[in-house]
Amino acid sequence: MKYFLFFFLFPLTTLHSQIKISVTVPKGTPENAQLFMASSLNGWNPNDPAFQLKKDHDGSYFIEIPENQGKTEYKFTRGSWETAEGNPEGKGIENRVFTFTGKQQVIKNEIISWAKPETKKNTASPNVKILSENFSIPQLNTARKIWIYLPADYAVSKKKYPVIYMEDGQNLFDDQTSFSGEWKVDETLDKLFGKGEKQAIIIGIDNGGSERLHEYSPWKNAKYGGGKGDLYADFLAQTLKPYVDQHYRTRPSAKNTGLIGSSMGGLISFYAGMKYPEKFGKLGVFSPSFWFAKNDLKRYLNQHSKKLRHTQFYFLAGSKESEEMVSDIEEVIQILKKKVPENHIKTKFDEYGTHSESYWAKEFPAAYLWLMK
Repeated sequence: MKYFLFFFLFPLTTLHSQIKISVTVPKGTPENAQLFMASSLNGWNPNDPAFQLKKDHDGSYFIEIPENQGKTEYKFTRGSWETAEGNPEGKGIENRVFTFTGKQQVIKNEIISWAKPETKKNTASPNVKILSENFSIPQLNTARKIWIYLPADYAVSKKKYPVIYMEDGQNLFDDQTSFSGEWKVDETLDKLFGKGEKQAIIIGIDNGGSERLHEYSPWKNAKYGGGKGDLYADFLAQTLKPYVDQHYRTRPSAKNTGLIGSSMGGLISFYAGMKYPEKFGKLGVFSPSFWFAKNDLKRYLNQHSKKLRHTQFYFLAGSKESEEMVSDIEEVIQILKKKVPENHIKTKFDEYGTHSESYWAKEFPAAYLWLMK
């Protein structure tokens, strides 16, 4: 009777993970190698202890993952992006993909090789500087590297400029610091300057590595963390923006200040714009991880959408990124439309779009021009 009660209270499906990821490794892999799964589930952290694989009796590795929803992109590493899996030539590979089905799955993977470390070049344009290697974030009791892109004519003019704050600063300007390619924000703005398009100051804020998921969501996800995003949004509005406005020639009004981010960065950019519409009036929301806290997000938006009537929104996503990506955005837009003029909302859903820096880099110019019009 005791056993019956136990299984009645805790069904078998909750006792065993729904997805088993099995991995065979190439010859020459060290016996004591530690393998990790970096994915869209954990903010692409290459050495997340919660996603470390275990060694099986036959020498292969495996990890069991609780059932979730939609499509997941992933890769295997030995603890860093410099030791990620590779193709037969030892070069990087495209993301692996699997889809949660609600049923037990065993997904077998073979690692062909470990990528040979590539010497990445510094690709940042001369207009990119490091504002600070350790800019204080008092709200989170930490510090972070901050990048700044100044328009090509900044030094020879007296003009004031709009400002766009962007998440994941490592991936914006420099291939050397990016984990899978840069957005080429600086090259894009240099070209647009040559065409006479409107210029802006760009501020890039490095993510916190293992703290990224926690800092980029104001709400907690039971499986993956979060909960520090409210303090991070306070940092953007109360600490970083005032500093930039004080030390650079900016147009500080909300209609001249934007936020742009992708994935979890898209979530926190959207949230910070909701919380501080009087500070940030232009939001670029790329492939946002609304799934991370969708119900909390919708509840908050319903309560605060009346403040957003002057805010402009640019939503971007690949329709095949996950089963819920586009529908999650559409649910949010339906709430927005109750209080925000439709011409303040732009959506772009692409069949070819992937959850990747290369996709976001390709689409950044159009988003920038629409937000700056």
